[in-house]
Amino acid sequence: MSERLVVIGGDAAGMSAASQARRLRPDPADLRIVVFEQGPVTSYAACGLPYVVGGEVDEFDRLVVRTPEEFAERDIEAFVRHEVTGVDTAARTVTVTGLDRGDERTESYDHLLIATGSVTLRPPVPGLDADGVHELRTIPDGRALDAAAGRARRAVVVGGGYIGLEVAEQLRRRGLGVTLVEGADQPMTTLDPDMASHVTDALERLGVEVRLGHQVERIDVDDGAARAVVTAEGWFPADLIVLGMGVRPAAGLAEAAGVPLGDAGGIVVDERQRTTVPGVWAAGDCVESHHRVSGRSVVVALGTHANKQGRVAGTNLGGGDATFDGVLGTAITRVGDLEVARTGLNEAEAADAGFDHVSATAAATSRAGYFPGAEDAVVKLVAERSSGRLLGGQVVGGDGAGKRIDTIATALWTSMSVRDLAGVDLSYAPPFSPVWDPVLLAAGRTVGALDG
Repeated sequence: MSERLVVIGGDAAGMSAASQARRLRPDPADLRIVVFEQGPVTSYAACGLPYVVGGEVDEFDRLVVRTPEEFAERDIEAFVRHEVTGVDTAARTVTVTGLDRGDERTESYDHLLIATGSVTLRPPVPGLDADGVHELRTIPDGRALDAAAGRARRAVVVGGGYIGLEVAEQLRRRGLGVTLVEGADQPMTTLDPDMASHVTDALERLGVEVRLGHQVERIDVDDGAARAVVTAEGWFPADLIVLGMGVRPAAGLAEAAGVPLGDAGGIVVDERQRTTVPGVWAAGDCVESHHRVSGRSVVVALGTHANKQGRVAGTNLGGGDATFDGVLGTAITRVGDLEVARTGLNEAEAADAGFDHVSATAAATSRAGYFPGAEDAVVKLVAERSSGRLLGGQVVGGDGAGKRIDTIATALWTSMSVRDLAGVDLSYAPPFSPVWDPVLLAAGRTVGALDG
């Protein structure tokens, strides 16, 4: 008997799940797959949006991985501009509104995958809905920001998270004057303050005016258009304002349907991406995940996790057996000439999770110091004092430094100690590394801190 899988959300997690389920159950007479996406496109690389705005990537269409027509060729029905407004888990139906015509209908399901993603954090300040205030999550957001940047001379970016930093860099590339306003005392709060100071320096080298410890009080509006960001410490004029304070799970639809949420605000799922409601699965930015170091349930909105979780859900929906084994929060970005990366826990997170920890930092170069193109590379590691277990790491530096975070993430994934990491047989040749790689130097110094 034919079954019906309905997917809410047509981006990374949703389309990964739909594609994997179709691979394992290729006959549409056996499993019909229907996807509803409220935006105008499916399956696109949202992480590339700032780089189209800045001109490093030439057009937004290059970010689209597969269109609805291409999914149709794979027997996946993907409806764009269709919003699911309600879920009845007892009747196993969803209510869908076609946004172009305003028509509403009810669709049944045997299996439901919620992949609604995330929404931009918007502080409760007056003026935030004025013309000229932008966010950057979707391709339509990107097109609107790109057009506005072409008319603007001065921008304020509110928030120093990944998107805020990347947008600030790209707007400077467009020639705009840029101020970055951040409520914390540092940008990129997933780093320790000593490592984040390198990010501040990189922003200032780009010509970004950095204002830390500034809480936004209101947006000044003139004739319906935003004109300035106001904090207790200053007034920052702008033709263009971009929100870059991070995201939260878009879990309201699930919550209204009675699907439990966790303390972090995301949908609660097991290792197979099942919720506690029969027939309902969830994946991507809207769910909580198990942190492999802290042991806590966390929301970490990254495309890497969303794609993996979607594939796990799709495997299980297709009759296979797969589990999602947790997250470390490994991430990397670039701010001008500085590569920035982190994984696991920083010092504040380690303390909050109850670890008695030590840390150490090593400054080296990305290549042999005498080799052309050698750049500074700073690596910091955090370890548990009693066992020497690696808890986290951070990397900042020039070209070639950042991807060293993957070595640290691999060590974390396998629960290595810093003593183990200090002895790992890493590659060496002058164009790629000093004879003592910065990761090995940092591991050795952390061992010294343990023994000191």
